[in-house]
Amino acid sequence: MSGIRTEPAAADAGEAELRALAERAGAELEEAPALEIVRWAADTFGERFCVTSSMEDAVVAHLASRVRPGVDVVFLDTGYHFPETIGTRDAVEAVLDVNVLTLTPRQSVAEQDAEYGPKLHDRDPDLCCALRKVKPLEEGLAGYAAWATGLRRDESPTRANTPVVGWDARRRKVKVSPIARWTQDDVDAYVARYGVLTNPLLTDGYASVGCAPCTRRVAAGEDARAGRWAGTGKTECGLHG
Repeated sequence: MSGIRTEPAAADAGEAELRALAERAGAELEEAPALEIVRWAADTFGERFCVTSSMEDAVVAHLASRVRPGVDVVFLDTGYHFPETIGTRDAVEAVLDVNVLTLTPRQSVAEQDAEYGPKLHDRDPDLCCALRKVKPLEEGLAGYAAWATGLRRDESPTRANTPVVGWDARRRKVKVSPIARWTQDDVDAYVARYGVLTNPLLTDGYASVGCAPCTRRVAAGEDARAGRWAGTGKTECGLHG
């Protein structure tokens, strides 16, 4: 373990204290192994720490389960997921020592279609993501002081400066990205070593898995996230900026 101190009372700290804690931890844990980063978060925030997962793989959920068995793993069911993604969620819940919490939007797809018209994802993908991802996550994270993501710096230019621990100003929470410094090779090695569950679509030409209407397979040499919102100029759903 590094010399960084854990602060069990941090979960009840004020916003300014949490922000300062996040900035300090981000600097002190920059070179730390992913497992140590997750352990720091779990020790510091206890039950007010959770993992979020798109169920592209279960790497961060697996890491968290090793240091905090029964940790909450938050999954957003947008109503547009591939069946393989829902299957991965179910398998993660069955196999790992985690507590999977599935969040859903306030409106079903049919209700959204009735209010905004069908295929909002084609006409206004930003609004669709806001309704079916961003808002549900904000509501679902309300009881937590810190959340972990699977963001990696090598995934796209927009993620190149992701801190291992940072301050989520929008949600006023500590944001932990324990595998931010990993490469795809690191992910593959961890998956192979521990037999971690992955979405079957990753072996079917998909390098990044999102909602079915807005995700396609990628060609050789393309950016890992090129298959997300292809042709729209959109690169992020809004959960991470």
